[in-house]
Order: sequence, then structure tokens, then C-alpha cells
Amino acid sequence: MKTSTFVYDGDCAFCTRCAGFVERRIPTGARVVPWQFADLDALGLTPAECEEAVQWVGADGSRAAGPDAIAKLLGDSGPLWRVAGAGLRLAPARALAWPAYRWVARNRHRLPGGTAACSLPQEARERLYGPAGRPSAGA
Repeated sequence: MKTSTFVYDGDCAFCTRCAGFVERRIPTGARVVPWQFADLDALGLTPAECEEAVQWVGADGSRAAGPDAIAKLLGDSGPLWRVAGAGLRLAPARALAWPAYRWVARNRHRLPGGTAACSLPQEARERLYGPAGRPSAGA
């Protein structure tokens, strides 16, 4: 039987602390693994996707990124966490979650546990947020 996988940026101290919280507090059957140690080809992911957002690859082959991936992870966990995951999938929550997620991704090096290594590479920042740090039209 295949296992679902939640992939995060292992070079980012903030992301690693969040993944540690998941492993300690959220009962999930999913593997929680830094993308640097994951078989990205087998998961159908690219390094660029993994640098930009956390990723979910379900046992059924489904994929999600960012807050949608977090919702999938929560949906694959204990009863209380499943309720939170269901709430995160609601349209109003998603509408708020994506801008919040992008803000966190852009500023993760400034957050508790973050370090300079948490900062997205310049190319990824510009692709996601444009040269002035504002979201690009396609993001």
C-alpha cells in the first residue's frame, strides 16, 4: 500500500520546526519529509515546486501545495485535526489562507525559528512575488 507524503523545505529552520510539530502533535499516516531527502521523481515533484510551497502527494496520486497541502495533511489525521482540515478547504478560508501562506513563505526567515537559510532563492521570490516583492499576476 502506498503512503501519502507531505514534503517541506528541510533547509528552512522555520519549516523544519513546523514539520516537527506535525510529527509530534498531529497523528497522520503520511510521511513528513524534507524535499532534499525525498525521491522527487517518484513523487512527481520538482525542486522549484518544493522551494515555493509545501507539497502533498496522496497515496491515490492526488497533489496539493501550500495551504491546500496542509488541509490534506490535516484531513489525513485525527478527528479534531480533520475538522480543521475541512475548514481550511472551505472557499472563504482558502481565500484567506493563500495570501497568508504567501506572506509566511516570503517572510519565513524572519519568523521564530527562521534563519537566513529560510529565505527563498531570489529567482523563486521574483517568480512568485515579482521584482518588488508583490505577487505576480500568475501567482
